[in-house]
Amino acid sequence: MRKKIIENCKTLFYALIIALFIRSFFFQPFYIPSSSMEPNLLIGDRLFVSKYSYGYSRHSLPFSPKIYSKRIFEKTPKRGDTIVFKTNYKNDDIFLIRILCNLFKSCKTDYIKRLIGLPGDKIQFINGNLFINNFEVSKTKIGEFQNFGLYVEKLPNSVSYKAIYDEKSDRWKDSDIYNIPEDHYFFLGDNRDNSKDSRYLPGPGYIHKNNLVGKAQLIFFSNDKKKGSLFKFWRWNHSVRTERFFEKIK
Repeated sequence: MRKKIIENCKTLFYALIIALFIRSFFFQPFYIPSSSMEPNLLIGDRLFVSKYSYGYSRHSLPFSPKIYSKRIFEKTPKRGDTIVFKTNYKNDDIFLIRILCNLFKSCKTDYIKRLIGLPGDKIQFINGNLFINNFEVSKTKIGEFQNFGLYVEKLPNSVSYKAIYDEKSDRWKDSDIYNIPEDHYFFLGDNRDNSKDSRYLPGPGYIHKNNLVGKAQLIFFSNDKKKGSLFKFWRWNHSVRTERFFEKIK
């Protein structure tokens, strides 16, 4: 009996090591808890993020241990990428707080947004339109999404995606100029008037390259919480969005 328990413990230990290895260096699952990336990512989407896309930093590992201050095998992200990153949380260097944040999800230091500004760029909103380095980003209205204007935006590198704007709000008609520092990036949510992104994040909101966690690649599961909990499997025929399974993230 004792031998069987020991063998089971060994199997569990090896399985845990393999899972941590895959999570740290290849793919990590993430859950979308808010509407900030609508219409492209919905509340209840579960997706895989590739950890190798931009190289590795301490944030690639569980609890972000402060064992290395740079990136290994660094690769430059592209404008328009949908990226998971760590915020400039003031207590991020306190190891115990990082553990509690991960265990209880209370600090919410993981964000997912779209990369808009690269180091050296100048970002500004003028009359409700996005400008990058004094050039207006192409924006074409294609319809409505939950009473908001639905647009297709096309960035200077020809990456296009859907974005929504609250056309009744004057909140972001005009903005200050954001000058992106060296080794930092500027992020926006696709739900432009309902996103806590680089316009609001503390620190200021420019994200250092070492805070990049990975690139969002694929939705592997999606459940509409308004129609039923994930644990109420008898409601899955109403709540599970099968049409979103294995959808590539743009």
